[in-house]
Amino acid sequence: MTIAPTAHRLDVPPARPALTGLIAAVRQVTAMRADWSRTAQVVAEQLRAHLPDPGILTPGQRRGQPGGPSGHLLHAETDGTFSILGLVWRPGQSTRIHDHITWCVAGVLAGSEHEELFDESLNPVGVRDSHPGEVSGFAPPGDIHRIRNTGPRTAISLHIYGTDITRVGSSARRYYD
Repeated sequence: MTIAPTAHRLDVPPARPALTGLIAAVRQVTAMRADWSRTAQVVAEQLRAHLPDPGILTPGQRRGQPGGPSGHLLHAETDGTFSILGLVWRPGQSTRIHDHITWCVAGVLAGSEHEELFDESLNPVGVRDSHPGEVSGFAPPGDIHRIRNTGPRTAISLHIYGTDITRVGSSARRYYD
């Protein structure tokens, strides 16, 4: 589903060839100007159709960082409508409980991600384990969650946010204790 670490690079890298089809498809979806929930659904469909392999990240990026999940900016649309990040989770790493400033979609490329879902009062309302090839998306409200790598291997996921992450620094709106 999502995560909110700040990308390591704040400049916009050139589009990687493996993302060309996905970027074009997301541009078409955002041009529809649908509501956030519908946009997340359709972007999720496009990510399923264009999900790259973990090689979208360099070997160094795929190692992750010891301090927490690491985000790598792969694309930021010049008009600010979306950005794409590769996220790397070493075993045991997690986000804090958080919600988002916009819609987001995530697809697992390697390993697995365990997601805990919460209601507005932070009561647990569900869990989901996502494995390679699985894609999910959502939009506020109702997007309070925490993601963990509970597996023994590094997990890698691709996240698409409905904003230019280089302009806002993070997709998280609020963190909860």
